[in-house]
Formats: sequence, C-alpha cells, structure tokens
Amino acid sequence: MNSAADKSHAHDHHHETPKSLVAAVEHASEERGLRLTPLRREVMELVAAAGKPVKAYDLLDHLREKHGNAAPPTVYRALDFLLENGFIHKLESINAFVSCHHPAEAHQVPFLICDVCSSAQEVCDPHVAELIEAQAKAFGFRPQAQTLEVHGICKQCRRS
Repeated sequence: MNSAADKSHAHDHHHETPKSLVAAVEHASEERGLRLTPLRREVMELVAAAGKPVKAYDLLDHLREKHGNAAPPTVYRALDFLLENGFIHKLESINAFVSCHHPAEAHQVPFLICDVCSSAQEVCDPHVAELIEAQAKAFGFRPQAQTLEVHGICKQCRRS
C-alpha cells in the first residue's frame, strides 16, 4: 500500500550534507548562468549548515564573525538571490530560511514545522502541490506563489 508517508520517505533528503547542497547550488548556478558570488555562497553554506530554519539576523551574526562590517542589506540581498533562484525556502510563519533539497528544479513544497525544536521538513509529494493548483483552478484563482506551513510537534519531540 502506498501511503503519503511512504512517498515522503522515498523523497527524504536529510541524508544530504551541507557541502553537497552547496555543490548542487553551485552546479545549478553554472547551468543557469547565474553569478554565485562568494558572499552568496557563504550565506548558502550558513543556511545549509544550520540544519534547521535560520533567521536573517542569525546569519548576519555569523557573517560579522568573519567580516566585521557585514550589514543587514548585504544578507538580505544574498537571501533574495537564493530565494529567487529556488536555492532556499522562506518559512513565512517563523520568518526563517531553510535550504532547498532540490535546487535544480523549480517547485513549491509544503513544510511541517515543529513548534518544539523548530525543525522543518519538506513534504516532497507532488500530489500536494497538484491538489492545491487544482483547487485554485476550480475557484478560477491563478496562484502566483504558494506557501503551506503546517505547525505541530515532530516525532522526536513527541517521544521526549
């Protein structure tokens, strides 16, 4: 029996390392002719290494450790580039960023966000996005962006 959990498990990308995610972003940037500047790459590395949603000012603090003069617009410009090109996702409800585990493909994915440990899991099931698109079409609505965030408690925190 194919359940949604089975499909999600088949697409679980948490085994990827921050280094492999950054390498995938570098590859996708080259293929698309995008300029992944050293600062953009460094912000991508920080987001990937965080392992959970990270806020812009936390990224700024890390950058200031290396580059004392880093300013908020610097971080936001790098985040905007990464967002626009699908290399990271913004979790609107908690105003934080996570790396995308599929940087080579454009997609919209729902997230499961734990309210205890702040972990965020991409739900990698194309049927979810297709269902939302179909419902929007049925209402005569043309979506331009899609952010679906489900809050709750993850398996690890429920066990604790």
